[in-house]
Amino acid sequence: MAGLQDIAASAFINLLSTLAFLLAFAFLRLQPFNDRVYFPKWYKKGIRSSPRKSTHSVKRFINVDCMSYLKFWAWMPAALRMPEPELIEHAGLDSAIYIRIYLLGLKIFFPIAVLAFAVLVPVNWTGGTLVHAKDITFSDIDKLSISNVPPKSLRFVAHIVMAYVFTFWTFYVLHNEYKIVTDKRLQFLASESRRPNQYTVLVRNVPADPDESVGEHVDHFFCVNHSDHYLMHQLVYNANRLAKLVEKKKSLQNWRTYYQTRYERDPKRKPKTKTGCCGLWGKTVDAIDYYTDEIEKISKEEAEEREKVMNDPKSIIPAAFVSFRTRWGAAVCAQTQQTSNPTVWLTEWAPEPRDVYWDNLTIPYVELAVKRLLIAVATFFLTFFFMIPIAFVQSLASVEGIERVFPFLKPLIEARKVKAVVQGFLPGIVLKIFLIFLPTILITMSKVEGFTALSLLDRRAAGKYHLFVLVNIFFGSVLTGAAFEQLQKFLNQAPSEIPKTVGVAIPLKATFFITYIMVDGWAGVAAEVLRLVPLVLFHLKNTFLVKTEFDREQAMEPGSINFTAYEPRLQLYLLLGFVYSVVTPLILPFILVFFAFGYVIFRHQIINVYDQTYESGAAFWPDVLRRIIISMIISQLLLLGLLSTKGAAQSTPLLIVLPILTIWFHIFLKGRFESAFVKYPLQDAVVKDTLERATEPYLDLKAYLKDTYLHPVFNSSDGQNLLTIDEGDGVLVSTKRSSRKSSRHSSAAITSENELLA
Repeated sequence: MAGLQDIAASAFINLLSTLAFLLAFAFLRLQPFNDRVYFPKWYKKGIRSSPRKSTHSVKRFINVDCMSYLKFWAWMPAALRMPEPELIEHAGLDSAIYIRIYLLGLKIFFPIAVLAFAVLVPVNWTGGTLVHAKDITFSDIDKLSISNVPPKSLRFVAHIVMAYVFTFWTFYVLHNEYKIVTDKRLQFLASESRRPNQYTVLVRNVPADPDESVGEHVDHFFCVNHSDHYLMHQLVYNANRLAKLVEKKKSLQNWRTYYQTRYERDPKRKPKTKTGCCGLWGKTVDAIDYYTDEIEKISKEEAEEREKVMNDPKSIIPAAFVSFRTRWGAAVCAQTQQTSNPTVWLTEWAPEPRDVYWDNLTIPYVELAVKRLLIAVATFFLTFFFMIPIAFVQSLASVEGIERVFPFLKPLIEARKVKAVVQGFLPGIVLKIFLIFLPTILITMSKVEGFTALSLLDRRAAGKYHLFVLVNIFFGSVLTGAAFEQLQKFLNQAPSEIPKTVGVAIPLKATFFITYIMVDGWAGVAAEVLRLVPLVLFHLKNTFLVKTEFDREQAMEPGSINFTAYEPRLQLYLLLGFVYSVVTPLILPFILVFFAFGYVIFRHQIINVYDQTYESGAAFWPDVLRRIIISMIISQLLLLGLLSTKGAAQSTPLLIVLPILTIWFHIFLKGRFESAFVKYPLQDAVVKDTLERATEPYLDLKAYLKDTYLHPVFNSSDGQNLLTIDEGDGVLVSTKRSSRKSSRHSSAAITSENELLA
C-alpha cells in the first residue's frame, strides 16, 4: 500500500515533468520559427505576421532578445488578462463556457477543502483506530481518512453534517452557474451576427412521391404549408464517394509536392518510389512521373463521379436544407410537427455549415434506429469487458504484480526508492497510456449512429466516454488491483450490498487516484501546452510540402478543444472530489491544483491556439450539469454504504435524503433552465427580424444563403449549379400532379386530406 513517501516520490516526478514541459514551452514559443505553432489563432484572424520577415538572418530563426527569456512566465498572467466578453467574441461561447468548468471546480471544492481540513481531518486523525488495530497494514494517509474513525463512533456526526453542507454548497454553486451560462447563451444568441443556420432547417425523411422529384416535392410542400416565410431549399446529394476521391487526390498532390521539393534541392538525384502500398514494395519508378500519372487518373475518375452525382436522380437523398425569409419562420418550422404522420417531414435546426457532418446525411432515416441499437450494445460490451484488461494491467502495475511476473526483478524493486516510484507513479501512467486510443474509438462509434452535426457527435461520444470513465477508471480501479479480492463478492451479491462493498474499497484507493491526478491532471495538462506533435508535424510539412504562403497557412494545425476526451476527464475529477471530500480529504488539494492549472493552460490555448471547428452556443452545458448530478448521487450512495459498514446504520435515514434532494434539484434545474438550450424563443426571433428589416431593408437574403449548405466538394467547381432554389413568390404552386394544379389553399387542403387518409 502506497504511503506518504510514495506520494512524495510521485509528486516529485510529476512536478519535475510539469516544470520540464513548461520550460520547454517557454523557450520554444519565443523562437520565430515556431511562431505559427504557438500562435496560429492570430494568424488565422490575420492579426499576427511572421517575425521571420526580419532582414537579420539569425533573428529569422532564433530569438536573441535576452530580456524576453527572463519573462518566460509572462504568458500565464497574459492568459488571465482577457475579459470574458472579449474572450467570447474572440474564441466563441463554446470555448469560454468550456473553461468555466475548471472555474466551477474551483468554486465548488475550494470552500469544501477548507472545511474538510478544518473539521474532518482533525476528526479522522484523532480517531486512533488504525494505530491500535492488529494485523492491519495502513499508511499515514489512512490516518487522515474515515478509516481511522472507530465503528459506531459519534465522530461520524461530523461526516454526516459535512456531507449536507457540501451538498447544499454545491447546489448553490450549480444553480448560480447554470443561471450565468443560460444568460450568456441567450445574450450570445441575441447579439450574434447574422448566420445561415438562423434561417435554415434540416428536413429529413421526405416521403417518396410518384409524380414529383424530391426537389419538386420539397418545394411544393413548403410553398403550401409555409407560404409566407419559405425562401428556398438546397437538396442533399450523396457525394461521399466524390469526397473520398477529392481527399485521395489531395494526398497524391502532397506526395508529388514532396518529391518535387526533394528534386529541386538535389537535381542530381531524381527521387524514386515503389508502386505498392505506401511505397513499401512493388516496381521502382520515377516518383514525380508516377504521382503525376496517378493524379491524372484520379482527376478523370473525379470528373466522372461529379457528373454522375449531378445528373443521376438516385444521388439525391430524401433530405434538404430549407431556408426561410425570417428567423421566426425557421423557428416555427424547426420546433413543430409538420404533418399528422410523425415519421415524415422531420424537421430540426440545421447545424451551422462548418458543423455539418456530411457523411451521415446520406444514411436512410429508417436505418438510424437499428444503427443506434447496435452501437448501444457495442458500447455496453466495450465498457464492461474493457475492465478485464484494465484489471490485468493494474494488477501488474504494482510491486506484488511485477514480482510475480518477473521474479528476477525482486531485488531491484524492493529497493526503497524504486519501490516508491513503482507504487506512486507506475499505476497512474499505465492507466493513462491504456486510454490513449479510446476517444477515437468512441467518436467512430458515434459517427455510425448517424448524427449529422460534429457538435452532436462530440457530445454523444463524450457521454460514452463518461460511462466508460465511471465503470472502468473509477469503479474498475476501486474493485481491481489492490482490492481485486473483492471483485468476486461484488459480482455475486445483492444490489443493495454493492454500495457497502464499493464504499469499503474507496479509502483503499485514495493513493492510486492521487497519483493518477498528478500524472494525468498535472503533467498531462502541461504536455497539452507544449504541443509536441503539432510542432513536429508543422516543421515536417514546412520542410517538404510548403512552397507558397498559402501552403504555410495550411500547414498550421491549430487544433481545437477535444470535448470528447477532455470533458469526461473533468467529470472524473469532480467525481473524485465529491467522493473523497468526506472520506479522504487529502485528495482535495491535488484536485484544486488540477483545476487551477487547467484553467490557466486552456485559457491560454483558447486565446492563442485553438480554432474551434463549430459553434453550438454552449449547447453541451445541460450534459455537463447532468453528469455532475450523477457524480453527486454516486458519492452520496457510497458514503451511505461506507457508514453502514462502520456500525452507523442509524445514519441511513439521514443520508438517504441526500440523493433524493439531489434528484429533485436536478429536476428543478432542468425545468428552470434547460429549455434555453433546446429551443429558440419566438419573441427573440421577432426582435432580431424586426431590427434587421429596420437596419437593412434591402438585404438580399437569397444571395447570402445561396451556397452555404452546398456540399464542400462542390464549392469550387461547376457543381455549384446543384443548388436548387425557389423563392416562393408566385401565387401558384408548380406541380406535376393534374389534381393539384390549383392555388395554395386548395393544394393544402388536398395535402391534408391525403395525409389524414394515410
